[in-house]
Amino acid sequence: MTALVCAPANPTVELVARQAPLADVSGTVRVDGRPRKDVVVWLEGPAAPVAPETRTAVLDQRNLEFAPRVLAVQAGTRVEMPNNDRVFHNVFSFKDGKQFDLGLYPVGTTRAVNFDRPGLARIFCNIHPNMAAYVLAVDAAYFAVTNAEGRFTIRGVPVGAATYHAWRPGADARTGPIEVGGGLVLEIVWP
Repeated sequence: MTALVCAPANPTVELVARQAPLADVSGTVRVDGRPRKDVVVWLEGPAAPVAPETRTAVLDQRNLEFAPRVLAVQAGTRVEMPNNDRVFHNVFSFKDGKQFDLGLYPVGTTRAVNFDRPGLARIFCNIHPNMAAYVLAVDAAYFAVTNAEGRFTIRGVPVGAATYHAWRPGADARTGPIEVGGGLVLEIVWP
């Protein structure tokens, strides 16, 4: 006589979530051999999530300047633009990227813009022509802006193949393949 063994109709399945290994990507940016601040560096790759969380960033107005001068955000980020100056401002962007005009607003108030798609917005004040800033919305979760020494670090990047992009005011973007992990130090150079 032969016995037949059957598995239960609804076996219990245990799912275990595994997190991909992560690494930091750091490096420097040089222009004509000198460190360059205010360069946006971002990574894209198949393991990099692009769905934005609810995020908020700040582009401040103080001493007749925008701070920071270059701001990188993930597409979908709300950027608040407080007037912490001693005078009225009228913040706008009319070309490329996100286009908007926040109108005239007084000291101590804040207006906001949702940077809902990737692109570069050149930001100005209609009253103070010397005020200028850049907001670069990227379709990537991993990005940074270089400091005064031209250095940057992008933390917690999934290990594996990726593409880097680098943008700075007044120049064409740089791009290239990288392999995240193993102590990668990225050197980006403009002649």
